[in-house]
Amino acid sequence: MDQFLGGYALFVAVVRQALFWLAVVAALVALVDWLVRTRRLNPFGPVARFFRRFVDPALLPMERRITRAGGLPTSAPWWTLVAVVVGGLVLLWVLELIGGMAANLVVGLESPGGLARVLLGWVFDVVRVALFVRVISSWFGMSPYSRWIRWSYVLTEWMLAPLRRVVPTMGPLDITPIIAFFLLSIAQRLLGL
Repeated sequence: MDQFLGGYALFVAVVRQALFWLAVVAALVALVDWLVRTRRLNPFGPVARFFRRFVDPALLPMERRITRAGGLPTSAPWWTLVAVVVGGLVLLWVLELIGGMAANLVVGLESPGGLARVLLGWVFDVVRVALFVRVISSWFGMSPYSRWIRWSYVLTEWMLAPLRRVVPTMGPLDITPIIAFFLLSIAQRLLGL
């Protein structure tokens, strides 16, 4: 099992390096495409023609979203870079979470009663992820009834509803997810997980 965990750690390290270089390439492409779109490079030169022919069609979905939101089409390369970087960070976070869960499972299987502790620890981790998804989805105005978001509301509403009755509101800011996150951390430490 140690070989599996070592191989997984090597896999995550390779993915981390690949994502770094992907972000560097995306940054260079975004810079050149922005220079072409803002006409800082000759619009009739070979670089501009290449980017209009091959890169701009790939950025078209992002450009449509930006223009629907009221933004400028020239900012599409930068928003694409943001999407690449944030997507890479989320992927690394998920891979690290899976690796940590696998390591906890190995340790839990070696000790008596450890499997129950590992499963309980996983429950805390899933509720934390659900809180995170719920907060991030509220920033983007996503519907709580969306099939991608609904599970986070189901897993966290049992904890947030009583907190909302106790914690005073601070204008439009809802701090109950932060309090719930800290309460989960305290409960996990008290249980020794």
